[in-house]
Amino acid sequence: MGRFRLFSLYVSVLFLLTAFRAVVSGDRAGDSQIVSDRASLVSFMSGIVSDPRNALQSWNSSDVHVCNWTGVTCNSARSAIVTLDLSGRSLGGTISPAIAGLSKLIIFDLSRNFFEGRIPPEIGSLVELQQLSLPWNLLEGTIPSELGSLRKLVYIDLGINKLSGDIPEEMFCNGSSVLEYVDLSNNTLTGKIPLRDGCELGALNYLLLWSNRLVGPVPPALANSTRLKWLDLESNMLSGELPAGIVHKMPRLQYLYLSYNNFVSHDGNTNLGPFFSALANSSNLQELELGANKIGGEIPANIGNLPRTLRQFHLAENLIHGSIPPQISNLINLTLLNLSSNFLNGTIPTELCRLQGLERVYLSNNSLSGEIPSALGDLPHLGLLDLSRNKLSGLIPDSFANISQLRRLFLYKNQLSGMIPPSLAKCVNLEILDLSHNRLSGTIPDEVAGMRSLKIYLNLSSNYLHGALPLELSKMDMVLAIDLSSNNLSGTIPSQLGSCIALEFLNLSGNMLEGPLPFSIGQLPYLRALDVSSNHLIGAIPQSLQASPTLKQLNFSFNGFYGNVSDDGAFAALTEDSFLGNSGLCGSIKGMKACKKRRHYHLIIVPILLSLVVTPIFCVFGYPLTLRSKIRQKLASFSKSDMVVEEKQESKEHRYPKISYRQLMEATGGFNPSSLIGSGQFGHVYKGVLQDNTRIAVKVLDSKTAGEIPGSFKRECQILKRTRHRNLIRIITICSRPDFKALVLPLMSNGSLERHLYPSHKLDQGLDLVQLVSICSDVAEAVAYLHHYSPVRVVHCDLKPSNILLDDDMTALVTDFGISRLVKGDDEDVPPYDLASFCSTDGLLCGSVGYIAPEYGMGRRASTQGDVYSFGVLLLEIVTGVRPTDVLFDGCSSLHEWVKSHYPHNLDPIVQPALSRCSTSSMSEYLRKACCEVIVELIELGLMCTQYAPSTRPSMMDMAHEMSTLKQYLSDSSSQEMEATSSKR
Repeated sequence: MGRFRLFSLYVSVLFLLTAFRAVVSGDRAGDSQIVSDRASLVSFMSGIVSDPRNALQSWNSSDVHVCNWTGVTCNSARSAIVTLDLSGRSLGGTISPAIAGLSKLIIFDLSRNFFEGRIPPEIGSLVELQQLSLPWNLLEGTIPSELGSLRKLVYIDLGINKLSGDIPEEMFCNGSSVLEYVDLSNNTLTGKIPLRDGCELGALNYLLLWSNRLVGPVPPALANSTRLKWLDLESNMLSGELPAGIVHKMPRLQYLYLSYNNFVSHDGNTNLGPFFSALANSSNLQELELGANKIGGEIPANIGNLPRTLRQFHLAENLIHGSIPPQISNLINLTLLNLSSNFLNGTIPTELCRLQGLERVYLSNNSLSGEIPSALGDLPHLGLLDLSRNKLSGLIPDSFANISQLRRLFLYKNQLSGMIPPSLAKCVNLEILDLSHNRLSGTIPDEVAGMRSLKIYLNLSSNYLHGALPLELSKMDMVLAIDLSSNNLSGTIPSQLGSCIALEFLNLSGNMLEGPLPFSIGQLPYLRALDVSSNHLIGAIPQSLQASPTLKQLNFSFNGFYGNVSDDGAFAALTEDSFLGNSGLCGSIKGMKACKKRRHYHLIIVPILLSLVVTPIFCVFGYPLTLRSKIRQKLASFSKSDMVVEEKQESKEHRYPKISYRQLMEATGGFNPSSLIGSGQFGHVYKGVLQDNTRIAVKVLDSKTAGEIPGSFKRECQILKRTRHRNLIRIITICSRPDFKALVLPLMSNGSLERHLYPSHKLDQGLDLVQLVSICSDVAEAVAYLHHYSPVRVVHCDLKPSNILLDDDMTALVTDFGISRLVKGDDEDVPPYDLASFCSTDGLLCGSVGYIAPEYGMGRRASTQGDVYSFGVLLLEIVTGVRPTDVLFDGCSSLHEWVKSHYPHNLDPIVQPALSRCSTSSMSEYLRKACCEVIVELIELGLMCTQYAPSTRPSMMDMAHEMSTLKQYLSDSSSQEMEATSSKR
């Protein structure tokens, strides 16, 4: 801290000298107001303790007029500062009360930085202030009541901080009527919404209070905000009746989010009608979320009177009963309908099938009965249909084959009967098919068994299926899990299942399968769990299973297996519970009977006769053999001890080399700013050279900021130590002291992907399309490894261009695991397709602005789907050349929405600029077409990954496969282009 104080004193002296010169020279900057403003800025700077990008370098120059300082804007006369915008500059420190000296300030924006401490109440003296933006920082404490003095304030955003306490009433009830935008979301604010009778916020357009701890009802005074467009009160503890009387007076309302509270309906929680009637006036309503409350009653017929502009409707996880009214068909623009986890009964109305724009339908976990309407097959855009956990009966409609966009089909835990329609194979985009726990009969159709589109899982368990396992199952080379358990399947297990190379979970238990277990099953490279219990299998258990490096869960119980089973390899952690009911098995598994040595009892005369013959022979030949055997045993013991010594020596060699703090100081020139090559939320990265000329990058963790995430240093060390992949950064060593923690990594000569996407000099050549696709493929492989194959399953949480480094060969390496999360282990009861995760750093939003998955903003924990979203943003960023944080989206809220608005009929404004990244300027029409196809494919993949609902996104294994395919296609096209060019010569 002494350095910072000395620096501040130096700046102050420099300012006084500069001001004195200005007065002497008669410069207009000598006017009293601008001189005062400059002094206030200098004092404000004293609170900034971290400026990794040197954003405020101009503030230190006596030759630069204060109106030309970074982030500073003056009025037209250059007599006063009216704007201070330092957003997104990675500044750290506290907000100095000296800011109050800028008496003419209109805009004050410190968003997306690392400011901590309290909001100074002195801001309340900035009477001209119209915009106050402090979101995405580390601010804590209460909101100062003095902010209520800002009568001209139009826009206030304090979201995504650590603010606590009650919202001061003065903010909303200060006699001002100009406030249009209020965002206090994602803090830990408590108490009621402070809007008493008589308070008028007539100009209010946006009120965002989601993810706090607010209680009580929605205040009636909010009805005075008749211009409100966006009301988000989600994820609080609000209660009372749904605010019908309030929203009735909001004709401009577009987005209403009330989910995850304790609201009830009218008339003693029995009547939703008044609330829906009140919303009929909101003619522009687009999204209505009422999920996870305590709302009771039936869905009233006047749901059909809701505005036809409604696109998303959530009513899941409530106490709704009764049937789905046919009037719902009036919501002709609906794309998402979620009525899951209620008490709905009756049939699925065929009128629902008139909603031609439906993309996602969730009706699961209710008591719906009757047949599935075949008209659902007429919904051209349907991508997800979840009818699971109901009482549906009858056949699975053949018409599902018409839904070309269908990706997820969940029909499990119903009473469906009949055969599995072979026509399902026509759903060429289907990734998940779950028909388990029904009454389906017949054989597994070859067409369905050969669906190569299935990339996540196939579940046909707990039905009445019979017949042999189709050989066509071997065509599912991308599926992660197959569950055919609890059926009546017979015949042998085909060895061709070894072709399902992506398979992680295979469950064939509870059938009548016979014959031996194929050796090829144990050779599946990623198999984690295998269950073949309760069948009629025979023979020895293949050694390939024991040698598998990935298998963790095995069950061979209640079969006819025999032979010796050792506790080596994949069997080391197993007990007898995995081998019950196999009387022919023995071995060293814990609890298993030991194998007996065979002993033969003969007549006495036989050994006597044998001894008469054998003894002379032994005297001639046996003793030398015995002696030789003893010598071999002695040599073997020496060899074994030597091997132990070698193993110990090898273990020592794999320990990290010791590098002292002094050596790191020398290598980086005392962590000189000239050695700084990057900065982030949790520290700085310096380049350096060790005494043996090894070029290194030293990541020094900031003790204060890293402290916000307990164990981040230890977590990053553990992840880097235990993961091995060609596209993950490796660790050289660490340096850890109580006051200093650093990671020592190899220096990547080509820097980060961000540096190449946004070169500092216009003359710098960017990456061509082939290189970009190759880099994306590398990143996808790395993240897929972290999600699916690593010894410790990892969610990266901060995937972005600056965390992707490029080596000498332009191979991409993913780095920065400081805020990563670990996925649940195998010992927990988690379905193979449910990658739920736990978070050791609850309370902090994971990742960087623009790349964070939307569900994280709603309090969801980190998951692999969050990384998929970040990867999707990365793809869209690479294609468009636009940062996701840039406000260039023509009214769209995100890069995803902006790209989606152009897809699929207006892609030229995106594709044409991206084409310039192809390597050759005079490319043929063939190569140009190939590049166009790849660019469009990247756009489609990016949009898939950035879908709002996590369950609809592909896995990173899917993305690794897709990117590898694109990389190969582009490489082949380039090769053909070169061959064609050379042949012409």
